[in-house]
Amino acid sequence: MSDDSYVTVLREQIAQAVNNVRAATPLAQSFTNFVTMNLVANAQLAAGGTAAMSFLPDDVIDTAEIAGSNYINVGTLLPFFKDALPGIAYKLHKNGKTWVLDPVAAGIGKTRTAILESFRAYPPTIVRGNASEIIALDAMWGLAQNDSTVPGTRPAGVEAVDEVDAAVDAAKRLARHLTRHSPNGAGAVAVSGAVDLVTDGKHVFRLPGGSAMMTKITGAGCSLGGVTATYLAVAEPLVAAISASLLYNRASEIAEAKSSGPGSFQVALLDALWNVTAEEVAASEIIVD
Repeated sequence: MSDDSYVTVLREQIAQAVNNVRAATPLAQSFTNFVTMNLVANAQLAAGGTAAMSFLPDDVIDTAEIAGSNYINVGTLLPFFKDALPGIAYKLHKNGKTWVLDPVAAGIGKTRTAILESFRAYPPTIVRGNASEIIALDAMWGLAQNDSTVPGTRPAGVEAVDEVDAAVDAAKRLARHLTRHSPNGAGAVAVSGAVDLVTDGKHVFRLPGGSAMMTKITGAGCSLGGVTATYLAVAEPLVAAISASLLYNRASEIAEAKSSGPGSFQVALLDALWNVTAEEVAASEIIVD
């Protein structure tokens, strides 16, 4: 199949995913940091899904039985997360449940590193993060063939210090690892940046667009992770990751045009997530490497 034919089919799948979320209002539960919980839940609702938030391991596992997918975010850690999250990942894997990981600030602190390293054996279905986080996670999991320390990259809180292009190989390795351990035989990695990148380990897609205002509100990336889980409830991982990224690109562009600063941008972003059409999302520019 040619690249043009492949993208044509992909666009149809993206439009279907957007419409299916709005028709089915799937539940995607979140174990996410408390700083951005409200925006994550509201974004999932605005995209057409249903939200549930919990920090209790047994509650998360029980809710996973009725949820379409799940989301784990390691930002703003609490002490009990170190024991809770590895156990949750194991149970999700054992029970064949899909989930999305946002490895916020990967590489900072022993506790965060221990949690993220534990996910290697029972990995998520999708990883969504910035370039520095993706490179750091690849290094933690020892997936790089030549040097798992990946010289030249370093964490910088929740912000990336690496360009998206620097994370291509790491993203592909991670995606292949996710696929090998996936309950449905598929995985994907999404790298956020000036031009987003999504890969399933074989194909690489670049998604231009979006708004720099996304970096001026707390939780934009976290909420994208939650919405990615919403899409994972109705679509296979690659389509879910691309659909969520494109939805955010279009919505953030609309929100920037209608806002006058970060406060009004956040409100406008939620409105745009609600109003942007499946056709607008599917018509977005997609570049195949």
